[in-house]
Amino acid sequence: MSATLLFRDNAYLKDCEATVTAINDKGGILLDRTVFYATAGGQPGDKGTLTWNGGNVIIATTVYDETKDVVHVPAEDQTLPGVGAKVTLSLDWNNRYRTMRAHTLMHLLCASVPFPVTGGAIGEDGGRIDFDIPEGQIPDKAELTATLNRLVAEDHPVSFRWITDEEMAANQHLIRTMSVKPPMGTGRVRLVMIGDDGNVDLQPCGGTHVSSTGAVGPVVVAKIENKGKINRRIRVAFQ
Repeated sequence: MSATLLFRDNAYLKDCEATVTAINDKGGILLDRTVFYATAGGQPGDKGTLTWNGGNVIIATTVYDETKDVVHVPAEDQTLPGVGAKVTLSLDWNNRYRTMRAHTLMHLLCASVPFPVTGGAIGEDGGRIDFDIPEGQIPDKAELTATLNRLVAEDHPVSFRWITDEEMAANQHLIRTMSVKPPMGTGRVRLVMIGDDGNVDLQPCGGTHVSSTGAVGPVVVAKIENKGKINRRIRVAFQ
């Protein structure tokens, strides 16, 4: 049974109660529900702690297994809870919140650079996106920095809505990333909207975000690199 992903409806949940459903052969902990995001779409998995009556475990990261179940990966050499144990999960909130800010920042970068996305990564201090940009159309670092900070200062709302897999298939123009497909297969896909009705940015995304662009804070385009004939890597960092 797959865990209920509580962060999809509320990314600001910092903890929750859950029941251990399994311990896999590598010592990973599976639960019936979780606030921990598993590594996907360029966003790293959450870390934090898991406590129960008589014990606690440090969770080093969170990943999906081959059947798409969420696995909470404990740090080495720790005593694990038993199957059926009632536990409390607590996020490393500082890490998660910085990641939320960075993920929303990457969507603002997508909105500001109108070219196909070929890859990307998100971290605590910002992130980077690889774009398929023809020669002669590479953005200016200072101008792009100003555009991003304007979108941040305008404090646009960040919200989401769900559409069906069929609606997603009929609206392929919403998919910006060439290398990563939207999270389909459950019958519905979550669209993340920045601005009223997504007028700033609208794209499928299963990740965690802040509630408005103002929470991202001041940023700077740190570097624009050539990564091939037309591939350009744009790195953006928090100031």
